[in-house]
Amino acid sequence: MSLEYRCPLCSNMLTKTNNTLSCENKHSFDLAKEGYINLLPVQQKNSKQPGDSLEMVQARRTFLERGYYRFLQHALGNIVSTLDAGNIIDLGCGEGFYTHALANKTNANVYGVDISKSAIKYAAKRYGNCQFSVASISQAPFENQFADVLVSVFAPLFEQELARLAKSEATLIVASPGPWHLKELKNYIYENVNEHTQIDTPSGFFQAQQILLTEQVTLNFNDVKNLIMMTPFAWKFRPEHWTLLEEKGEHNVTLSFYITQFTKKA
Repeated sequence: MSLEYRCPLCSNMLTKTNNTLSCENKHSFDLAKEGYINLLPVQQKNSKQPGDSLEMVQARRTFLERGYYRFLQHALGNIVSTLDAGNIIDLGCGEGFYTHALANKTNANVYGVDISKSAIKYAAKRYGNCQFSVASISQAPFENQFADVLVSVFAPLFEQELARLAKSEATLIVASPGPWHLKELKNYIYENVNEHTQIDTPSGFFQAQQILLTEQVTLNFNDVKNLIMMTPFAWKFRPEHWTLLEEKGEHNVTLSFYITQFTKKA
């Protein structure tokens, strides 16, 4: 697979020489031994170690390996298998759980991008059928109209960047929480748990299709702990909440996801 990245500093194309990618302005970036490329300049960082921490990555990796989200992984792969694509970008790919599954279902070049170095390092080390880079998905290191398919699984959507990256009539696939996703766990920290709503259609796209996936699973305390640690509301769990969760032991939890397909307007 060729490496088709553009320089995050000047937007010129990068070319590979040995284990270094460089542009005509002599900005250079070395490939890590794991095979990924770090294209996150210091001026695009909002902290010393942006993105998910190593602890969060490890929790998510452990939980996902238990197979509870495999039905979502399979559904995304099946959708991609029906699409004619040359380049696919997984925006906010994390440790590659979905990225490599997409690559298994297509002959396209599949790129995973995430701002977390810990996540990308793990992904690149484990999955050789994709290209991974550390970069901001609000300023992704690709040419204009590069992607035939864009994928976003629980990641922020930057409308202008989506429109820039997508070719005319390209497909955008977004996985977002379904109406009562994790409602049983949220009951511990919220007095009233509100339904998740469907995401808005990004500017420049129209909605083509949507499905709702829902499963009920039984989780032990360790599974619940890892699941919570990979969610945005983990910081809301106080010591007394963790005690209650551990005392209960097994938990019945709703897993629910919207998968929405958008098409870029011609």
